[in-house]
Amino acid sequence: MEKLDIQLEPLRAILFQIGAFLPRLLIAVVVVLGGWLLAKVARIAVTKALRAINFNVLTERSGLDNFLRQGGMSGDTTSLFGMLLYWLVILAALLIAFNGLGLTYITDLLSRVVWFIPNVFVALGVLAFGSYFARFVGNTVVSSLKLPDASLLGKLAQYAIMAFVVLIALEQIKVGGDIIRESFLVILAGIVFALALAFGLGGRDWAAERIEHWWPRDKKARDTLDHENK
Repeated sequence: MEKLDIQLEPLRAILFQIGAFLPRLLIAVVVVLGGWLLAKVARIAVTKALRAINFNVLTERSGLDNFLRQGGMSGDTTSLFGMLLYWLVILAALLIAFNGLGLTYITDLLSRVVWFIPNVFVALGVLAFGSYFARFVGNTVVSSLKLPDASLLGKLAQYAIMAFVVLIALEQIKVGGDIIRESFLVILAGIVFALALAFGLGGRDWAAERIEHWWPRDKKARDTLDHENK
């Protein structure tokens, strides 16, 4: 009998571990199901809230929605925010469930993803408001400057602002960091240097012609230009 008890001891240990693990597994399943339901409610709520404050109008006018559609997305930026919140809640529920099961490696991996998603929220917000502001500045330049090349100047102003907006968004999601920022500054300095060199070597006549066209020294030509702009 004693020999039989010794042989059954490993089986008792296994059954004890299973009995201790099953309640934790049940709690983990309940947490995941609850998180899934909460994620669906959160996605619908945040989507409706953003549309209620006309956030979708802002992203449409900024051109961000069109950019996402060209990338193959069927929805707009508002639906993307809702989807990100959905997965944030799902991952948070999985994090709690795996932590309760004692799976520390998976918990550490999920925690990194969970802390990364809020940075994506911020980056998208920066892109949305920044691209809207860039387009607003570009349109303002075009409408306020009574010059033949106002549209070109407006586009330059818009693209310059967008370049810095993209840099800020990339900084939020920790992509590239100093490498992208320094590369951008090097490229920008190279473009400015190339334009300055081209202007200094062969653009003096062109610049004089454009200045004369924009602000003619002759009073009659100036009056003609003012009449055309009106």
